Amino acid sequence: MSTNNNNNQRLAKDAMAYVLAGGRGSRLLEMTNRRAKPAVYFGGKTRIIDFALSNALNSGIRRIGVATQYKAHSLIRHLTRGWNFFRSDRNESFDILPASQMISEDSWYKGTADAVYQNIEIIDGYKPKYIVVLAGDHIYKMDYEIMLRQHVDTGADITLGCLEVPRMEATGFGVMHVDEHDTIVDFVEKPADPPCVPGSPDIALASMGIYVFNTDFLFDLLRRDAADPNSEHDFGKDIVPYVVKHGKAVAHRFSDSCVRSDQESEHYWRDVGTLDAYWDANIDLTDIVPALDLYDHDWPIWTHSELTPPAKFIHDEDGRRGSAVSSLISGGCIVSGSSIKKSLLFTGVHANSYSSIDGGVILPYVSIGRSARLTNVVVDRSVIIPEGLVVGEDPILDAQRFRRSEKGICLITQPMIDALKL
Repeated sequence: MSTNNNNNQRLAKDAMAYVLAGGRGSRLLEMTNRRAKPAVYFGGKTRIIDFALSNALNSGIRRIGVATQYKAHSLIRHLTRGWNFFRSDRNESFDILPASQMISEDSWYKGTADAVYQNIEIIDGYKPKYIVVLAGDHIYKMDYEIMLRQHVDTGADITLGCLEVPRMEATGFGVMHVDEHDTIVDFVEKPADPPCVPGSPDIALASMGIYVFNTDFLFDLLRRDAADPNSEHDFGKDIVPYVVKHGKAVAHRFSDSCVRSDQESEHYWRDVGTLDAYWDANIDLTDIVPALDLYDHDWPIWTHSELTPPAKFIHDEDGRRGSAVSSLISGGCIVSGSSIKKSLLFTGVHANSYSSIDGGVILPYVSIGRSARLTNVVVDRSVIIPEGLVVGEDPILDAQRFRRSEKGICLITQPMIDALKL
């Protein structure tokens, strides 16, 4: 395709975003017992998937499909409530695509590529020129238009979003071996000795799980892959290596399209797939100048927002003072004579008198009983914390009662509370 095809015209209007949101995210332990990883709460109001969706919307993409599978109810409910503003009369669409066994009645999605293949007919109905395949479980801000432009200008068969990471930190990723023009000459899954970037011996390019294709080319690939009995039907394991070998694959560096406000000093991307990483990313938001700016009006993170009254702080006595320092407190919260430090309280949390929270990620509608002391915790939605419960001060006792991470973060769910012998 010619590069002078009216460079003023946004390519995003001819693109469809296809978000892979069917994964469990088992490393988040009991947090994903009731919901898929993309539906996990993040940042006080949003869900993880809202970042990929908001990136697509802010980039100018108005056709979006979301492929769901594992325990999709919470995710589907969130999407139908928060992302129902697309209108067909404006040439927009938003499709939620459960694993509906399109191919046969016993055929669930076998892999990430199969999750697209089974919905080819639905995608084709919209006739998008380009497909942007996205993972629905990462926290970042990115302008996909810039990646689309590179895809067209380089004449690539596939363009892969890549993170520049210290070379020996790339061992857990799919890694791109590129030439001096960022054309991918090899794709290596979780290499012990990752290939470096030409001219930068200490840097490797790690896959973000973001791919841009011309739609027709992708459909041909998927049909070929579906007919291969030896394939795992996965983008990283099958589709990408095939294109690298038989076509033109180009790396797109996240640093070229990362969206940053004046307050953001780094190219922010996080996989919040473990309890420690999840806690870290949420608590980082309490910093004076956080690495991720959620206050950026130029690149808003859209979500379903419940109608709630403002947060309320009551009581002003020694030992019983409703207060919060270096914390994010969402609507509907009542801090009743409780001390909150470096914590994030989601919607509708009630913290009762004489209790304290330090380093807490408290999900919606949790009730914290009187005199409870919680340190470095993640508390799942709607948990009722009993009066006087102490967590985060005795590692051995914590590990017996709750899920305790290597960093000492405790995950608390209602079944764990119910099992306590108080």
